This record gives sequence, C-alpha cells and structure tokens, in this order.
Amino acid sequence: MQNFSATPYAMVKSLWRNRHLLRASIKREILGRYRGSFMGLLWSLLNPLFMLAIFTFVFGVVFSARWGTASDSKTEFALILFAGLIIFNLFSECINRAPGLILGNPNYVKKVVFPLEILPLVTLGSALFHGAISLTVWLLSYLVFFGTPPVTALWLPFIILPFALMIMGLSWFLAFIGVFLRDVAQVIGLLTTALMFMSPIFYPASALPETYRPFLYMNPLTTIIEQTRNVLFWGIAPDFITLAIYLIAGLAFAWTGFVLFQKTRKGFADVL
Repeated sequence: MQNFSATPYAMVKSLWRNRHLLRASIKREILGRYRGSFMGLLWSLLNPLFMLAIFTFVFGVVFSARWGTASDSKTEFALILFAGLIIFNLFSECINRAPGLILGNPNYVKKVVFPLEILPLVTLGSALFHGAISLTVWLLSYLVFFGTPPVTALWLPFIILPFALMIMGLSWFLAFIGVFLRDVAQVIGLLTTALMFMSPIFYPASALPETYRPFLYMNPLTTIIEQTRNVLFWGIAPDFITLAIYLIAGLAFAWTGFVLFQKTRKGFADVL
C-alpha cells in the first residue's frame, strides 16, 4: 500500500508540483458552478449584493444597529457590514463544502496518481475568486460614496494569508473526517450559522459587555474581521503582532490538517 508523506516539505512540494492542475481545477470549479445558467458568472456578483441588501435592511433599518459612530448613514453601515461578510463568506464556503469533498469525488480516490490533497485548495481558490469579486464591489462602492479608499487597504493580502492557512488546515481535517463520519456535514452547517451571529459582523465587538468579549475573541473570525475593517474602512494599519501570532497558528493548523489527511487517506477507498 502506498505511503503518503506528511512533512511540511511534502505539503509545500505537493502544492508546487500540482500547481498547474490546481489552477485548471479552480477555473473548472468556478465556471462549472454557473454552467447552464442564463447570467453565468454574474451570479457571483449578484448573490453577495442581495445578501448585503437583506442584512442591511434587517440590522441597519429594522434593528437600527450602529458601529458606535455619530453617523446614521445606511451606506456607511452597509460597507462596514459588507467587509465582515466578505470574510465570513470566504470561511463558510470552504468549511461547509469540506466534509463532502472526498465523498463527492469517489473516482479520484481510486486513481492513485490523483493528488487528493489539492481538493480543499480548489474550493479555497474558488472562494478567494468570489471574495475578490466582492472586494472589487466594495472598493467601487467606497469610491463612489466616500472617495478614494484608504491606502491601508493594501495591507489586506497580509491579513488574508494567515486566515487562508487556517482555512486550509480546517478543510483538510474536515475532508478526511467527513469520509468516516457522515454527520459532520450537518454539524458544520449548524456551527457556521452560529459563528455568523457570534462574530462581529452585524455589530462591533465593543457592543458586548467586557465580561463576554474574551469569548468573542476566541472565535477565529473575530480578529480577521476587525483587522479587515480597520484597513479597508477606518484607515488603521493592521496589528502586526496579532497577525504574526495568527500566521504561526495558521501554519500549525495547515500542517496538522495535512498530516491527518495524509495519514488517513489510505482508508478512503475502503469506506467509499
């Protein structure tokens, strides 16, 4: 039976060796999602805009949520909310699909030469593409209503990098465990919904009493959402110490998830 290396070098080497396959798979994933639909890729733009409109109305109009500023501008509220949704959508798209990645591709499991470890990265690449579209809409909206976006927005890739590493690790973990425990997909769906409301997407972290704030910051989305808002909207440079810690944790998550995936993949064919 073939042994699969799980060293950090093997992880990086696999990504580099399969980079062309990964790029082609991401492209096929993006185009395949909208194949046959009348508006095609336009849906990748309309979906986040529709959800933004709904959430802005519910929380900005019905519940009159504010971010602690004197402004009552619905446009400002929508942009602050949208920045948080971009991060959450990137996370939820990858995590919700991860448990079914191997189950949904049984033919790949039987092909020894196919690098199964790239499947979570295909989903991540697709999610990053849709996130980039949403970010473009955000930047254009800011340009129209408030003028030139702050220069601190250029720091955003450095915020997304450690977040993407953490997502990679969680996706590898959920992809392998989803093969052996089929209920994981249902549980993850509930958890991501709970995380959406337990993250400072619709409200600022300062809205919570100080007693409960430490629990909010235990949520891995909280730091990234706040750092994203700081650089995109408030014009505040990121907290580099916090990001460095997050980067180390992201690397640890990625490697741990890769190790578990590689150690268990020999049993995928037996279960499927």
